[in-house]
Amino acid sequence: MWHYYITGGTENVLEYIHRAIDDGVEYIQIREKHLNARDLFHLVSQAVQAAKSTSTRILVNTRTDIAIAAGAHGVHLPANSIAPARLRAITPPGFIIGVSCHTLDEIIRAHQESADFAVFGPIFDTPGKGPALGVDALQKACAATTLPILALGGITWQNAPQCIEAGAAGIAGIRLFQESPPRDESPANSKPESDPASAKQRLRPPPSPR
Repeated sequence: MWHYYITGGTENVLEYIHRAIDDGVEYIQIREKHLNARDLFHLVSQAVQAAKSTSTRILVNTRTDIAIAAGAHGVHLPANSIAPARLRAITPPGFIIGVSCHTLDEIIRAHQESADFAVFGPIFDTPGKGPALGVDALQKACAATTLPILALGGITWQNAPQCIEAGAAGIAGIRLFQESPPRDESPANSKPESDPASAKQRLRPPPSPR
């Protein structure tokens, strides 16, 4: 099971980023919409430096320009953004592009447009995020494509196994990673359900641009 931490606008966001890196979280999406471009660049640069020589990958929410300038590993896009295939013309080799999806059609389009993975949700009830899609919808999405899908929305350490059983490659969230998990359920102590090498390869960037 792979872990995708989305930052949530807290004052001590860098502290949470450091903790997530120490916990072995594979992906951190920096989503600080309140920051101007200069401050966001500074934060991303600090995160990239903190993740240096670790397995953690730093992605920036929507801002491909800042991700490239700060040396981040990738960007995360909304479903209605520019197609990932278009962005690959200006991004460096191995640049990771994820896409947020809320419908099966969006999942299929993300795959067709050369995304590396999709974040799909909300799976469970989440305040302010609309009706939950449910585990059945997650299962159908995972069955419809080979694109790695991360479950988002109301995810807890208790219901995460349901998402993995439905076919998700991992879990995503904000509070999930900002609230200290039980020791035996933290990312550093969590083991993939399938072969580690093959599962990890599904979420790693391609060796060269598409």
